[in-house]
Amino acid sequence: MRISVVVPTLNEAAALSAALAGLDGAEVIVADGGSGDGTAEAARALGARVISAPRGRGPQLAAGARAATGEAILFLHADTRLGAGALDALRGALADPAVVGGNFRLIFDGEDRFSRWLTGFYAWLRRRGLFYGDSAIFVRRAALEAIGGVPEIALMEDFELVRRLARRGRLAFVSEPSAVTSSRRFEGRRPWRIVAGWVAIHALHLAGVSHRRLARLYRSERRRGGPPAGA
Repeated sequence: MRISVVVPTLNEAAALSAALAGLDGAEVIVADGGSGDGTAEAARALGARVISAPRGRGPQLAAGARAATGEAILFLHADTRLGAGALDALRGALADPAVVGGNFRLIFDGEDRFSRWLTGFYAWLRRRGLFYGDSAIFVRRAALEAIGGVPEIALMEDFELVRRLARRGRLAFVSEPSAVTSSRRFEGRRPWRIVAGWVAIHALHLAGVSHRRLARLYRSERRRGGPPAGA
């Protein structure tokens, strides 16, 4: 099974080497949203194909998926690293024809108490069918096309993608190897604001608040110590 890996980037030149390690044999597409730090050049030096996309994770993932040629597509954030054997584990998960996609067990790399709590919290969410882009979502190309592709929205594209995929078939959980994601987004921010903002963003999204308005709120909350980037 040919796998395409889509990495959305915005000024992630320093993180790409670690993110793309261990992806030998996969088609790697970096969907760049207008980086000014040499991200595109770094990606090409690492053997990735670089495309330009409208800024925003949803539009960038969607553009990357359209450019992909693999039977399966893995969406990988630039600050997430997959363990050795991840692509083989993905193929193993998709060997079951009932499986339309899935994700990897997520670990936050910080050594502080809040990062450890978040690792447990995301595991709790996954047992209830919720997971997000930082856990390396993968999908069969045919299933993605059947649901109309990645939602091209300013926020919550991963939440909506998972909801739509769940209606198409079973979602697999790869426990080993894990996806390890950076805790840098939490530095200097108050844990209670992160959790409260996460809950608020989800509630407003489900209530039908426009994604542009949600994105403005999200940026404001991040400046004040609000929701995590995986929200």
